[in-house]
Amino acid sequence: MRSFLALLAGLLLGAGALWLVLKPANDLFEPQVETIAAASLDAVRAQNRLSVFAGRFTVAVTSRAERLGFAAEKTMIVPATVKYEIDYSQLSAGDISWDPATARMVVDLPPIELSEPEIDMSDVRDYGEGAVLLTVGGANEALDRANRRKVRAAVMEEAGSELMLQMARDSARSAAARSFRLPLEAAGIPAQVIVRFPDESGSAM
Repeated sequence: MRSFLALLAGLLLGAGALWLVLKPANDLFEPQVETIAAASLDAVRAQNRLSVFAGRFTVAVTSRAERLGFAAEKTMIVPATVKYEIDYSQLSAGDISWDPATARMVVDLPPIELSEPEIDMSDVRDYGEGAVLLTVGGANEALDRANRRKVRAAVMEEAGSELMLQMARDSARSAAARSFRLPLEAAGIPAQVIVRFPDESGSAM
């Protein structure tokens, strides 16, 4: 009887070991992946609003005035910096999905937002034509005000170009993918991380 019980116990232990060997690896990894992803999400969200890229632009704007047969024109050359930011506090667990069959994680990031231009006033240059009108009637100040109103629009137009937005997205995509992929790799879990923006289908990193 004891021999039978010993044999039965051995068979059960062997079957259990065989089940663990033959059990799909993804089933073993999935709870661990969820735990690691949750920790990575908390770490990323803690960064709140983060600058992922910055662009340096130099724009030239011109305004013209005419009065009493006289004309004046002023051109202002302005260097400015625009930051490309992501509000990571908007990221939630619903924005992250894991496919154990392909070991693929998809992360949907919030959209990139552009900051207000930061203008270095010490580097602003201006040039004027029409000395007579510029020295009387406040034309000089009026043209300066008109140029300053144009600066923001000119800078934001350059900052919002498809090339600059793509560079900012690539930078953000690389950083986000690394934030989620490295903890998985450290745990011995090979994974492909795809980072997407709201208007994209995704790009593997």
